[in-house]
Amino acid sequence: MFDLIKRFHKDESGAVTVDWVVLTAAIVGLGIAVLASVRTGVEDVAGKIESALTSAEVGTLGKLN
Repeated sequence: MFDLIKRFHKDESGAVTVDWVVLTAAIVGLGIAVLASVRTGVEDVAGKIESALTSAEVGTLGKLN
């Protein structure tokens, strides 16, 4: 019984998986935080682009030789 407990205590096969899960969760969390902080600026720029394109007029080309 003690040998089984010692082997279980020394076994680290799942530790790498836990590390990757924690690392992935941290990356996803940082991505969400970046998107939340940039969101208003992107919406402002998108609104300015929309108004510029809405008020733009298409010009005609002159005669090409």
